[in-house]
Amino acid sequence: MRFQLYDSHIHLTDTEYDNFLSSILITLREMDMKACSVTVNISTSLKAIKLFNQQNNHSFVYNFIGIHPQFASENISRFEEIVTLHLDSINGIGEIGLDPAYYNQKENTKASQAQVFNKMLTIAETYDKPVSIHSRNSLDEVLNMLSTYNLKKVCLHWFDGTEPQLEKSLDMGLYISYGPSIVYSKKKQNLLKLTNERKVLIETDGPVRYPSCFKNVITLPSSVLMSVVRSMSEILSLAPKSVIDTLKKNSILFFD
Repeated sequence: MRFQLYDSHIHLTDTEYDNFLSSILITLREMDMKACSVTVNISTSLKAIKLFNQQNNHSFVYNFIGIHPQFASENISRFEEIVTLHLDSINGIGEIGLDPAYYNQKENTKASQAQVFNKMLTIAETYDKPVSIHSRNSLDEVLNMLSTYNLKKVCLHWFDGTEPQLEKSLDMGLYISYGPSIVYSKKKQNLLKLTNERKVLIETDGPVRYPSCFKNVITLPSSVLMSVVRSMSEILSLAPKSVIDTLKKNSILFFD
């Protein structure tokens, strides 16, 4: 296999990347890297399909589309129609999930989020697609909902749960993704030590900026992922190549 590093969660359709997306893609290819592009609503999903369809297939980009909890008011019937029309161009469903930060009691957005999340999981189950999940401050509810579905490949993007929640997630066979915060966060470092190495993925969540590292600039896989790997190797007392090999195997099992 050519590819050594996999970014399991990046928003390549974000407008912050628009002016230099072609350069990012060239860099990914030349550096033997792969990236999983995730979307947040119908607009970015259509954009991703145009960018990464079969006719313009970037073999180093996995195309995930979904409705983020922030956009729970989106037309889910329209989204389902897009999936069925472009099924061959879609590798997975994401970014989807729950997040109380976007709850609005007056508009009953908590119920809307649950409805959209259930629909996204149903689509993933129907078409046997892997899933990338947002679970900030909602992990218990997310895990309960996941237990009612037969999904073979689920990644908890940017895992930020407790040790008991991590244990439950691993017992359910879920993948756990860590990002640049592993460089400085003691909590994430401790969680990593408790994570089954066969279930670990890494990500940038770009274009998110990190004020505690990387000079608060737009995040790029080519400038960040190796730092994540090196930090993981130090935390786990393993050679960087060993960490890369493990991450590569995990990524192939999850994405391919």
